[in-house]
Amino acid sequence: MARRSRAETEEGGNWLSSPKMVLSPLDAGRAADEIAEIAESATEAGLAGLAARLRKTEPLHDFLAAVFDLSPFLRDLARRRPEMLDALLATSAEARLDSILDEIGRLATQQEASEARMMMELRRLKTEAHFLIALADLAGEADTVETVRRLSRLADACVRAAVDFLLIDAGRQGKLKLGDPVQPALGSGWIVLGMGKLGAHELNFSSDIDLISFFDPHAPAVIDPLDATDLFARLTRRLVRILQDRTEHGYVFRTDLRLRPDPGSTPLAIPVEAALTYYEARGQNWERAAMIKARPVAGDIAAGEAFLKELQPYVWRKYMDYAAIADVHSIKRQIHAHKGHGEIAVRGHNVKLGRGGIREIEFFVQTQQLIAGGRFPELRGRETVPMLAELAKRNWITAEARDALGRQYWFLRRVEHAIQMVADEQTHTLPEDDEGLERIARLLGFADLDAFSATFRAALQQVESHYAALFEAAPELSSGVGNLVFTGDVDDPDTLQTLHRLGFQRPSDICRVIRAWHFGRYRATGSREARERLTELTPALLEAFGQTRRADDALMRFDEFLAGLPAGVQLFSLLQSNPALLRLVATIMGAAPRLAEIITRRPHVFDGLLDPALLAELPNRAYLSARLAAFLEGDRPYEEVLDRLRIFASEQKFLIGVRLLAGAIDAARAGKAFSDLADLTLDAALEAVRGEFARRHGQVPGGRVALLGMGKLGSRELTAGSDVDLILLYDHDATAEESDGDKPLAPSHYYARLTQRLIAAVSAPTAEGVLYELDLRLRPSGNKGPVATHFGSFLKYQRTEAWTWEQMALSRARSVAGDRTLRDEIDAEVATILAQSRDFAKIAADAVEMRDLIEEEKPARDVWDIKLIPGGLIDLEFIAQVAAITGRIEEGERTSNTADLLARLSLGFADAGTRADLSTAWTFYVALTQIIRLCLTGPLDREDVPPGLADLLLAQTDLPDFKVLEAHLKETAGKVRADFDRLLRSGKR
Repeated sequence: MARRSRAETEEGGNWLSSPKMVLSPLDAGRAADEIAEIAESATEAGLAGLAARLRKTEPLHDFLAAVFDLSPFLRDLARRRPEMLDALLATSAEARLDSILDEIGRLATQQEASEARMMMELRRLKTEAHFLIALADLAGEADTVETVRRLSRLADACVRAAVDFLLIDAGRQGKLKLGDPVQPALGSGWIVLGMGKLGAHELNFSSDIDLISFFDPHAPAVIDPLDATDLFARLTRRLVRILQDRTEHGYVFRTDLRLRPDPGSTPLAIPVEAALTYYEARGQNWERAAMIKARPVAGDIAAGEAFLKELQPYVWRKYMDYAAIADVHSIKRQIHAHKGHGEIAVRGHNVKLGRGGIREIEFFVQTQQLIAGGRFPELRGRETVPMLAELAKRNWITAEARDALGRQYWFLRRVEHAIQMVADEQTHTLPEDDEGLERIARLLGFADLDAFSATFRAALQQVESHYAALFEAAPELSSGVGNLVFTGDVDDPDTLQTLHRLGFQRPSDICRVIRAWHFGRYRATGSREARERLTELTPALLEAFGQTRRADDALMRFDEFLAGLPAGVQLFSLLQSNPALLRLVATIMGAAPRLAEIITRRPHVFDGLLDPALLAELPNRAYLSARLAAFLEGDRPYEEVLDRLRIFASEQKFLIGVRLLAGAIDAARAGKAFSDLADLTLDAALEAVRGEFARRHGQVPGGRVALLGMGKLGSRELTAGSDVDLILLYDHDATAEESDGDKPLAPSHYYARLTQRLIAAVSAPTAEGVLYELDLRLRPSGNKGPVATHFGSFLKYQRTEAWTWEQMALSRARSVAGDRTLRDEIDAEVATILAQSRDFAKIAADAVEMRDLIEEEKPARDVWDIKLIPGGLIDLEFIAQVAAITGRIEEGERTSNTADLLARLSLGFADAGTRADLSTAWTFYVALTQIIRLCLTGPLDREDVPPGLADLLLAQTDLPDFKVLEAHLKETAGKVRADFDRLLRSGKR
C-alpha cells in the first residue's frame, strides 16, 4: 500500500501551489513529458498524492513543468528524489529550510557519526536545501536578498557541522581536550573565517566558498601547542575533503583556501600570531579589501571575532588612502572603467567580471569603504547593498548612485542565479546561442529574449557609468605630481626628479624623447593641434607608463610607434578622453612585447582600436571571413594577395589579442579565433598558390587538394605565437599521368612542387612579415616522406602502419582548407579511422612510455613551463587523445578540441568529478598559456615577471595575487598528474 504523501493532505494553495512568478517552458510538449516522468517517479516512490497533483492542470503543474524544462539540474533532482518536492507542499519554505538546517546541526553529535556518514548526510541535506531555495526563488516566494541569505545560512550550517564533527573526532582520539562535547567549538581555538560572498551572506547558487583556517595554539582545548600546526592543518584538509569531494551523492560546496596568507608556503591552518605578524608586516592591499567581508562561520566564533578585532587597524586606516585604492585597482585588474568604449554584448557576457558587472558594483563599494571606513565605523559592513545606503548617508555617493547600483546589483545577481540554476555549474557567463539565452530570459520571467537583452544591457550600462564616474571623481594621480617641463635643450632638474619618482630609471633619456615629440620631429606631432593635445596628454601618459616595471622601455616602444604614425591628432584626442584605452596601450608596451612589436612595426593595426564596436563584436569565423573577403576584394596580382594576407592576419591577431587583454573574450574563444583566422588565410593562400601554379603547370585531371590541420590548429587551440602543423593531401583521377599546362608535371611531382610553393607563400618573409611558420613533420614518414601525400596512401598508412603517437595526433586532425568535397571525405575517413577498435591497455602503455620519454629528454624548465611540467598540458592532451582513439568518449558528434574531449570523457573511464577537475585544469592552463604567448616572444622568467603581465594573468584566472596563482598552478599540476597516473598508467581499463 502506498504511503500517504504530504501532497494528499495539501490540496489548498501554499507558496509552491500558487507561485508569484509565471514562467513558460522553452518547449511545452517536452515540458509535459518531463513533468509526467517526475510524476511517474513519485508513483514509484509511493507518493501517489504528489503524482496526482503533478498530473493536474493547475498552477503547481504549470509552474513546475516550466521550471523543470528550463533547468535540467532541478528536473534531475526531482526525478531522483521526488520526496523532496513532496515535502514542500505541506509547509512553508522557511519552516522546511529551518528543519533541514536543524538536522544538519545535529549531525556532528549523533552517536553513529562517522566521516563517511557525515559526508553522505551533508550531501543529502544540502541537495534538498539547494532544491528548496531554487524553487522558492523561482516561485517568487523569496526575493534575491533572501535567496543569497538562505544559501549562506546553508553553507554556514554545513561548514559548522563538519568542523564540529572533526573537533569531536579529535577529542575522541585524545588530540584535543574539549570543554563541552555538545558544543565542541567552544574554547577549541580553531577559527574558520568565511570570506568573499560567504562572509557577506551573499552566496550565489552554485558558488564555491572561500575559507581561511587559523588556530590559537594556546587555546584551552589544545593539549600540545607544538603539535597544533600539524593537527589543525590535518583537520582543515579533512574539512575540505568532507565538503568538496565528489561522491555518488554529489558534493557539498567547492572549497577554496587560497585567500590565506602566502598560500604557496604556509600550512592550511595558520597560527593566529603568525597571521597577525604577516598582515601587519607584509599584507597586501587586496588582502585588506578581502578582509572587509571576513566573518567567523565555524569553530571558535569568539576567538574568530577577537582575531578580526585585532586586524581592524590593518584593514581600516585613519587617512584617505587613495594610493592604496590605486594599488587595489591595479591588482584586481579585471575591473576597468570602460566608459564609452563600444557597445556591450549580451551573448557570452560575464555577469560577474564583465563590463558593468557584479564585480564593478562590489569594487565600487569596497574602494569607498577602504577610503573612509577608518574614520567612519558605520562604513565597515560586509554586505554590498546596505553599504551603498551607508555611503549615501555620508554623502560619499549620490542617492541616485545608491538606488541605481542597489537595484542593478540584485538584478545581476538574479541573472547570475538563473545561469547557474540551469546545470549547477560555477559559471557567470551568459550563453551565446539563442536557445540558451531564451532559457535564461524565461527563468527570469521575461516575455522574450529581446526584452531581457534590452533590460540587461541597460543595467550594465548604468553600472558602468557610475563605476567610471567614481574614478573620475577621485583625485587624479597626475595632478600635483611635480614639474614636467620639456622646453629648451637642457633637462629641468625638478622634472628629472618627477620622472624618477614616477618610475623611470633613465629620466634624461625620457626628457630627450618627449622634447622630440614637442618639437614636432615626427609626422604625428607635426601640427600645432597635435602638439597641444600631446602636451595635455603627457602627464597621464607618463603616469600610465611609469606604472610598468620597465617604464623606460615601454615609453621607448611607444616612441617608436609614434615615429611610424602618419598623423597623431585623432590618437591623442582618443587617449585623452579614454583612460581605459591609454592603460591598454601602456599595458601592451610594458607587458606584451609581442603585441608591442606588431604595433610598432605596423602602426596601421592600431586603426582597429579606433573602432567603437571592437570589444562588442566577437571575432568568430563569420566576422573574420567577411572582413577578409572585403580586404581581398578585386582582381589583384599574386604577390599583392600574399602581402594583403599578411597584413590582414597581423592586424587580426593583434585585435584578437587586444580583446583578450581587455577581457572582451576569454582564452578559449581566443584560441578558436586565432584558429579560424589561420583557416581562412591558409585557404586564401592555397587558392592563390593553386591559381598561380596552374598558369605554368596546368591542372591534374580530377585533381583535388586539401590541408589537414594538426596539433593546435586541428584542435582549434592556436595561440598568438603558434606555428601551424599541416599535412597537404591530394587526389586525382586514377588514369591521370601528368598535368595539362605548358610545363606538365607528373601528379606526385606536381603536388610536391605545389606544396613547396605554398610553404614559400606562407612562411617566406616579405616586407609585410611572415603569415605563418609551417610544420609538415606530422605527415606519414615525417621529414623522410614526400611533402605532399596522396589521400589513398594517407588512409592506408593510418589504418595499417601508423604508430600509437600518430594515431593520437590524428585525434586532433581537422580539414582546414582546400577542396570542399575532399575535405568532407577526409573528415569522414579520419572519424572512421579513429573509431577503429584498439587495445586500451596497449595504447595507454604506449602513451605513458611517450610521456616518460618526453619528461626524460625534455624536462620542464620550471613550474611555468606549463606544457612540459608533470601534470601539465601534455598530460591532459594525452588523456584526451587516448580516450578519443579507444572509445572512451561519450557518444556525439566527433570533436578534435581537447576541452570538448575532456568534458566528454565517458563515465566508465573517468568519473564526473575527475572529468570536471580535468576540464577545470585545462581551462586554467589555457588561460595562462594564451596570455603568456600573447605577451612574450620567449619563455616566462619567474624571477622577472613584469607587473603588467602578472596583472593580466591574475585577471584571466580571477586570482588575487601572483603567489596565490603560482601555488594554484603547482596544486593543479599535482592533481592532473595523479589523474594521469590513475587513468593511463594502470592500463587496466
